[in-house]
Amino acid sequence: MGEERETGGPPGVAAGYQERPSRLAGAVLWTNTTRPLAGPVLPDGCTDLIWSEGRLLVAGPDTGPQDLHGVPPGTRFTGVRFPPGVGPAVFGVPAGELRDRRVPLADLWPAGRVREVTERAAAAGTPGGVVRVLERIAEVRLRRAAPPDGRTAEVAAALAAGRPVAEVARTVGLGERQLHRLSLDAFGYGPKTLARVLRLVRALGLARAGVGYAEVAVRAGYADQAHLAREVKALTGAPMSRLLTSG
Repeated sequence: MGEERETGGPPGVAAGYQERPSRLAGAVLWTNTTRPLAGPVLPDGCTDLIWSEGRLLVAGPDTGPQDLHGVPPGTRFTGVRFPPGVGPAVFGVPAGELRDRRVPLADLWPAGRVREVTERAAAAGTPGGVVRVLERIAEVRLRRAAPPDGRTAEVAAALAAGRPVAEVARTVGLGERQLHRLSLDAFGYGPKTLARVLRLVRALGLARAGVGYAEVAVRAGYADQAHLAREVKALTGAPMSRLLTSG
């Protein structure tokens, strides 16, 4: 994939995971080959278009860990990960319909279109070729989609920065119930859940970079280290120390 780099990646898939930025704003192109005893894929607020074992799949936004224990070691996945709020334009359904799900793309798109993409991905030959096919398909879908609600990106950015939900609602000119409905359709979660997921992403990024847990708690927006520990366990099912060493 040219500029691929092996990264820490999602805990649990680190050993075989590579990614690079997409030309689609905010998206990431990635490959992963599962390893024995791989840990779970963790919530990140994103949706993915995935090619694996000759199949096209959609991964919705997660509220908890997705176990890889049933996936045979050596299974290769190639995908495009879309930032929070972009998935509905690509897949044509509200994000809430995909929450915590892995579904065949054929369940969402016309059979003829899926067959065409499948044939193109199969003919690409290499992971780099496959991911370029997926990126191109997503680019076309986004270009043809209805113009996005500009408030969606503003909400995601504000919640990612740790701003309170009530303040975010006022900023985008919505009541809290309206913001909740917008968030369910765009992100798959209500704004409070999205804020928790994005705070978890911040915390894991800091911890992977070697920041101590007490400082992670402060910089990621937790009340204290105990709050960090509770939230990590609630959203991932495991303590931070295990997540950083899994995979």
